[in-house]
Amino acid sequence: MKQKKVILSIAGIIVLAIVAYFIFSRNKESTQITVSVKKGSFPIEVTTTGELIAKSSEKIYGPQGLRQMQIWQVKIQDIIPDGTVVDSGQYVATLDRTEISNKIKDEETNLEKFGTQLTKTRLDTSLELRSARDELINLKYSLEEKKITLEQSKYEPPATIRQVEIDLEKAERAYEQAQKNYKLRYQKAVANMQEVTASYTQAQRKLEQLVEVMKQFTISAPKAGMVIYRRNWDGNKMGIGSTLNAWENIVAELPDLSEMISKTYVNEIDISKVKAGQPVRIGIDAFPEKRFTGKVTEVANIGEQIQNSNAKVYEVRILVNEFDSILRPAMTTKNTIVTAVIDSVLFIPIEAVFSNDTLTYVYRKDGAGITKQQVVTGQSNENEIIILAGIRDKDEVLLVQPEKHDQMKPVLLPRSTVEKYKPAPAPPEARKKQADSIKKQADSLSKQEDSIKKPAKANLPGRKEMKIRSN
Repeated sequence: MKQKKVILSIAGIIVLAIVAYFIFSRNKESTQITVSVKKGSFPIEVTTTGELIAKSSEKIYGPQGLRQMQIWQVKIQDIIPDGTVVDSGQYVATLDRTEISNKIKDEETNLEKFGTQLTKTRLDTSLELRSARDELINLKYSLEEKKITLEQSKYEPPATIRQVEIDLEKAERAYEQAQKNYKLRYQKAVANMQEVTASYTQAQRKLEQLVEVMKQFTISAPKAGMVIYRRNWDGNKMGIGSTLNAWENIVAELPDLSEMISKTYVNEIDISKVKAGQPVRIGIDAFPEKRFTGKVTEVANIGEQIQNSNAKVYEVRILVNEFDSILRPAMTTKNTIVTAVIDSVLFIPIEAVFSNDTLTYVYRKDGAGITKQQVVTGQSNENEIIILAGIRDKDEVLLVQPEKHDQMKPVLLPRSTVEKYKPAPAPPEARKKQADSIKKQADSLSKQEDSIKKPAKANLPGRKEMKIRSN
């Protein structure tokens, strides 16, 4: 009986050992995730994130004449929700009337002051000219008296007659001077009245203009369409509380939804690959099941600085070929720009390629074993990379390094093969430019990892993070 128990115990241990062996063997195998080498056309792609905008749109302008009224900024007090469909003439927005109301009050005060000044000048002019006319009449009577005195003194001594003649000449001269002075006073009075009247008329006209401009502070749609908020310099939508300036007096837009453009930004490392006319695959984040095509229509020549980053990006515009009623401005797009297609090449996932300071290699499955094989790589896209030498079509390669990989000796390619695919050295200026560009991108990515900051106009395109993908 005791011997039987011992035999059963030994058998149980053997069974457990076998089970453990299979379990650990399965786990070991499960870590060796492999993929097959593919052969065929290899697309070189640049993937970016962007947003939809209309190819053309009708601007909804604010009040005309703000600069003439010296109103440089005005806030949006109220505006209908973004994306609202309106008819022609329908209400869109109301602007803050505080500043223009104060200007109207000031101009009403000025107009009242000029009106009072006009009345005062009219009265002063009337009194002054009346006094001048009375003086002329008196001088005329005095002149006639001197003439009569001269006629009556013709029998007087010569000295007396001469004295009377002198008095007559003085009277004539005084009368002539008074006439000239009256004309000058009259001209001066007319000028004063014109000046005051002009000031009054100008104040009256400015008040009328202010009132007319204030009527335009209620904004209506110029035609039927969908109201889309305009974006300011930092990319934020201009809704309630946003400020319009007199030089860019646009409240909102009415886009033409029949033709849409995906506006995106490409980093300076990839911009040399992007050309006008290249085909694009477009996805919409809001509708992942929808797929669209397009082509590059514009590539900016001047780069832009991304906020909180040293990297520069270039604006690229992509025309969407298809029309769909679901497409709306400001929708986020994923744009895959096909910059080139290389035929009949071998390629594998980027995750399957490893390297150290001097060697690029893959882990190739060789029957029951694994070989650390040197390879020569070519161009790559977001997910895969071309293999120029080192593996063959339908070989199996590992996506993760096997156990004790650091103890494996690599199988090296012939030196002639490596030299054959070695790229020609770039000119010193090109190497320096490329190094500076890579350093800027590295600095940018480091800053983004250190802290979460406000997103810029568009996400900076970069290499996709490596992920392990099973068959």
